[in-house]
Amino acid sequence: MTALTITRAHFKDQMLQHLRAPGYLVPTLAMPAMFFFLFQGGGESTVGNTFTMASYMMWAILAVAFFQFGVGIASERSTPWESFLRTLPLPPLLRLAGRLLAAMVFAVVAAAIVVAVSYLTTPISMAADRWVPLAAALLAGGFTMAFAGIAIGYWFSPKAAQPVATMAWLLLAYLGGLWAAPSNLPAWTENIAPYLPTRLWGNITWPAVLGDTTTLTTSLTTTASLTDWLGLAGYAVLFAALAVWGYQRDEGTNYA
Repeated sequence: MTALTITRAHFKDQMLQHLRAPGYLVPTLAMPAMFFFLFQGGGESTVGNTFTMASYMMWAILAVAFFQFGVGIASERSTPWESFLRTLPLPPLLRLAGRLLAAMVFAVVAAAIVVAVSYLTTPISMAADRWVPLAAALLAGGFTMAFAGIAIGYWFSPKAAQPVATMAWLLLAYLGGLWAAPSNLPAWTENIAPYLPTRLWGNITWPAVLGDTTTLTTSLTTTASLTDWLGLAGYAVLFAALAVWGYQRDEGTNYA
């Protein structure tokens, strides 16, 4: 079997698993858009609404990363199917590639639902040339947080992964400024928030979506700095290393 065939098979397996569990899939995909509608919709500021739309798109992708990877991997680790797959001479990177492709599909759907609800319920002002930079920023942060989700999946037990992923999802969203503009957060958060991966992700995503539009606060600029990109890349390397370490630890503990 070729690498492409193996990757496609794992991609199909992941897609079918989630599509057959709508009770898990639908709330995960719809919750960020629902929260936008309940708590953020109806604002009159087009700039503010566009900023918030981008923030909730990040939050939606973060949900897929933490729950599809973190909770999903932790739940599958002890199943007979996982035990069988570990006996096959298949490179783990090909399985990961299939899982990443499936997660990308669901992340796009979750973000698209946020966009649809935003345009239907609020005035949005986003130039056509902003979509490509926005997609690039979301992709960069999405991969970084996917590695974090994988690390959760391999470092925590099935019972612990759900609360850990939920707590991380909520705290990173709040402190990162995904629910409110960073200037609207309590003062004490500024001692922590600028160094978090979600704030760095926001620092490259908000300028991408707003372009040259006047931003919400003077603390946000219209261009992402090299420091923000390097910081996010550093987190990606850290989370990837933790994920590999967790996988090897699980391999040595359960399949040695």
